[in-house]
Amino acid sequence: MNAPMPNLVAKPERLRLVGQKRKLLAMMHQRLMLVLILFAGAILLVAGRIGWLAAFGDSSSERAGVGAFVPARGDIIDREGEALARTIDAWSIAVQPPKVIGNKLDLARKLAEIMPDRDEGQYYELLSSDRNFIYLSRRASPRLVERVNALGEPGIQLMREPDRLYPQTALAAHVIGYTDVDGNGVAGAERAFDEWLTDPSRRAEPVQLSISSRIQQALKAELAHAMEKYSAIGAAGVIMDIHTGEILAMTSLPQLNPNVAGEGSADARFNRASLGVYELGSTFKPFTVAMAMDEGIVKSFSQMYPCPKKLTIGKRTIGDTHPFGRACSVAEIMQESSNVGTAQIALQLGAKRQEEYLRKMGFLDRLGHELPERGRTLYPRDWSEIATATVGYGHGIAVTPLHLATGYATLLNGGLYRKPTILKVGPGHPAAKGERVFSEDTSYKMRALLRMVVTHGTGRKAEAKGYRVGGKTGTAEKLVNGRYSRQLVVNSFAGVFPMDEPRYVAVVMLDEPKGTKETFGFRTAGWNVAPVVSGTISRIAPMLGVRPDESREPELDSVLPYLYENKD
Repeated sequence: MNAPMPNLVAKPERLRLVGQKRKLLAMMHQRLMLVLILFAGAILLVAGRIGWLAAFGDSSSERAGVGAFVPARGDIIDREGEALARTIDAWSIAVQPPKVIGNKLDLARKLAEIMPDRDEGQYYELLSSDRNFIYLSRRASPRLVERVNALGEPGIQLMREPDRLYPQTALAAHVIGYTDVDGNGVAGAERAFDEWLTDPSRRAEPVQLSISSRIQQALKAELAHAMEKYSAIGAAGVIMDIHTGEILAMTSLPQLNPNVAGEGSADARFNRASLGVYELGSTFKPFTVAMAMDEGIVKSFSQMYPCPKKLTIGKRTIGDTHPFGRACSVAEIMQESSNVGTAQIALQLGAKRQEEYLRKMGFLDRLGHELPERGRTLYPRDWSEIATATVGYGHGIAVTPLHLATGYATLLNGGLYRKPTILKVGPGHPAAKGERVFSEDTSYKMRALLRMVVTHGTGRKAEAKGYRVGGKTGTAEKLVNGRYSRQLVVNSFAGVFPMDEPRYVAVVMLDEPKGTKETFGFRTAGWNVAPVVSGTISRIAPMLGVRPDESREPELDSVLPYLYENKD
């Protein structure tokens, strides 16, 4: 018998299920392909947009990316690259009154204990106010932050904010300046270059000043010592390159710490070197002689003038500390710092020419340097005969110590006036073009005259052995309630070195110095500021590459034969 055949034909229901499954898989495949196509399209769209922005868009996003690695405010460095100002992250403490959950009275009491700059009542008033955010302390120390954090109050916020740090503390503070708590430049270079320091495209490049920290430290130390020794109420000093106009050091005392500028007094914040104006006395006398030489009035240092003990001009009488009572040479007038002799030279020059020279030297205007602290000079509105005479020896005109430094640079650099600068001179900041004031011949001859003042005149104590210092002392009585005080003086010395080939000027000033036992009670410039110049130059000359050499001198034969002490 044959076995029965199996049923090889599928049932209709099964065939229907297989067909539906195939349709479902095909539909899912189509949908998956559609999703993949859409995803690929989105990727291509994003990539295309990025490529378009890279090729045709602005660079703001690029700058932002780069800026993320650059501080919010650029650095300030000295001429050798030493940091003078930089930005760091600092702690700030704030409170959000609506979010305070603890007992506000207890919290106010604890805050007053930790931060006693406010009392309990003031803190409670802040915690109870309707304001959403209040700073309690900025630039907070880590120890203070730790103590506040230990309070465990959610309403108190501890934040990191950019903060300005001055690593050299008080050094060159009046040049560098300082910022407010929001990082805005308030004074000095911080204010002068505020736009540069905050510009995202430039702040990665530091502002390099002409100041040298080493020279600045030497000048500050010598001035601070003298200010204390002679009980002066203030002091100022400037060191300048006479050929480029670069300010290598500028000091004003009392000193200021820019890290806590708000804690300093108004007197400490005041820049005596570039903002304060003073009658600087006999330091003006070399200018009068140089003007007269350029105009052909003084033909040599042997030229004689009558030098009585008193000189009457109108209703005014002019006298000398060491009166001659005889005829005297121009060399002697400068040696003994004679007001009587200088006044006669000034009168020969005349008011018009005197004013023209002083204007060309920048003495009648604010100086055009970069600092915002620029003093307005005071000078006669009615340039009378007596005004001409007194201005000739430094009375009746008030300028800043920086004016005086610029004037001596002009006098000894070949006769060219250049605006001073606090930026380092280089390819990106060339030296200012000089403007002719004095002839080269007059400038050359003045070397010997000023060197003689230090070797044989009132500036003997300014000598720095081997460095050939020349210059002039100045002692001026201060105006008090419209009258000159015989007890209060402003003393100054303007020195240049080395005088055989002048390169640098050093100006120092003491405000209201007192006599001491060492000075035999005298308070004149030759006794107290001249030694400051000597000490400063002795310290900074090696830093500036000036070698001591006692065999090199300017041509003193044009001066020394015409001093009385050298006559038979």
